[in-house]
Amino acid sequence: MKRTPSIPTRLFENLPGARRLFYVAVGVGFVSGALFALQAVLLSFAVDGVFLQSRTLSETLPLLGVMVVLLMVRTAAIWAGDILAQRSAGRVKTSLRQQLLSQLVILGPARMSADSERSGELVSTVAQGVEVLDDYIALFLPARYLAALVPTFVFLLVLILDPLTTLVLLFAGPMLLMMLAYIGGRARAITDRRFLELSWMSAFFLDVLQGIATLKMFGRSREQAANIEDISQHYGKTTMEVLATAFQTSLVMEWAATAATALVALEVSYRLMAGLLPFSQALAVLLLTPEFFLPLRQMALRYHAGTAGKAAAERIFTILDSNVSQATDQSRSEPATHVAAAPIPLPAGFDIRFDRVSYTYPSSEGEERRPALRDFSLTIGAGQTIALVGPSGAGKTTISSLLLRFIELQSGAITVGGVPLGDIDAAAWRRQVAWVPQMPHLFYGSVLENIRMARPDASMEEVNAAARAAHAHEFISALPQGYDTPLGERGARLSGGQAQRVAIARAFLK
Repeated sequence: MKRTPSIPTRLFENLPGARRLFYVAVGVGFVSGALFALQAVLLSFAVDGVFLQSRTLSETLPLLGVMVVLLMVRTAAIWAGDILAQRSAGRVKTSLRQQLLSQLVILGPARMSADSERSGELVSTVAQGVEVLDDYIALFLPARYLAALVPTFVFLLVLILDPLTTLVLLFAGPMLLMMLAYIGGRARAITDRRFLELSWMSAFFLDVLQGIATLKMFGRSREQAANIEDISQHYGKTTMEVLATAFQTSLVMEWAATAATALVALEVSYRLMAGLLPFSQALAVLLLTPEFFLPLRQMALRYHAGTAGKAAAERIFTILDSNVSQATDQSRSEPATHVAAAPIPLPAGFDIRFDRVSYTYPSSEGEERRPALRDFSLTIGAGQTIALVGPSGAGKTTISSLLLRFIELQSGAITVGGVPLGDIDAAAWRRQVAWVPQMPHLFYGSVLENIRMARPDASMEEVNAAARAAHAHEFISALPQGYDTPLGERGARLSGGQAQRVAIARAFLK
C-alpha cells in the first residue's frame, strides 16, 4: 500500500532550494544551541578557576576570549537561522499559491460550481490558509527538529560530566513530550474546528456581500447582520479556546521543566556538599540542565502555530488533490477507454459529434445522484448554426461545459473532426471557442481591458468593430472616459444588459 507523505514532505516537494534553506536553518539553530552549551561548560571552568583555584585574570583571559567569540558566533547563528527559515517559508508559500491557482484553473468553473465548497471558503484557504504556514514552517518545524537535536547534544555533554544526572534527564525529557502530546491532541481538535469556522465565516460573509441588494429588497439585511455577529462571536469563543489551550500547554511545560531543573539542582547540591562531585562539573550540569529543556519549552510555545499550520496545510492539499485528469494546465475530456500519447493540433474543417454522452455532477452526502445528461448524441456539421433549446436543468450548460472542457467526460465520446476532444491541445481548442455565460464576469479594470481580454493584441479598430457588432459601442462611447472608463468589480458601473453586451463584444473579438 502506498504510504501517504507527511505534511512537511509535501510542503517541500519539488522545492529543493526551499528544502535546502530549511535544513541549513535547522543546522544553524543546532549550532546556536550547541555553542550555548559549550559556553556554559567554559563558564563553569572559568568560575571554578577564579574563585576556587585563585587563577589570575591573565590566566583566565584566553578562556573568556573564547567565550566572547562563541557568543558572537551564536548571535550570528540565531540571526541567520531566523532569516533562512523565513526565506524558506516564503518560497513554499509562493509555490503553494501558484499551485492553488493552477489547480483552480484546471478544475474549471463548472467543476468548482458543482463542488460543495463556496467561494469564500476557497478565498480563505488561498489567502489566510497559506499565510498561516509562515509560522508553521519558520517557527514550529525548526523547533520540532531542534527539540530532538539540541537536547541530545546536551545529554551527551552531561553524560560526560556527570552520568548520574542523566538519569533525571532521561526520565524528565520523555515525560515532557508525553504531556505535550496529551495536551496537544486537544489543541489540535480545537484548532481544526477554528480553521473550519473561519472558512465558513468567510464564505457566509462573502455570500452576504454579494447578495446585499437582494437582502435590502426583501428587508433581510438586519437579520443577516445579526447572523454575522453570532458567527463572529462563536468564532471568537473558539479562538479563545485555542489560546487558552496554548497557554495551558506552555504553563504545564514550564512547570514540568522547572520541577525537573529543581530536582537536578537538589541532587547535584547534595553530592557537591558531600564532596562527591567537583564544583566545576556541578556548576556546568546546573547551567546545562535548563538548556536541555529549552528546546522542548520552545516547541510547546510554538505548538499552537504547528496545529494551525497543519490544519491549513491539510485543507490546501485537499484542494490540490482534487480529482483532475491531468496534472498539467489542461483538463481532459475523453472516454476512459482511450488515452492519448500527447495533445494533437486542431483538425481543419471539423465537425463536432456527441456520441451517447452521459454526465452526473457530484452530489452531497445523502443526496440522490441525478444525471445531467444521459445517452446524449448530437452532430454539428462544419459551418452549421444550431440552437440548443430545452427547459431549465435539461443539460444545456453541461453540454457547453463538456465542449469547453471545464468538466471531464464520464461516458460516451466527443469528437472533433473524428478526433477525440481530449486528444486535442486544450489551448488551441479554446482559442477557437467563444463563450458568453448566463452571468458573464467583468473584471476590475477599463472597458477596453475587459474586451481585449479575448485578444490582448487586438487593434482599437478591431475592438470598435466587435463592440458595434454587439451593439455596445454607443453606450460605451457615452461613458465618461469612453473605452477607458474604469469598471468596478463585476462591472459595477454597468447595467446587467450593458455587461452582457460587453461580454458579447469580447466573444466577437475572439
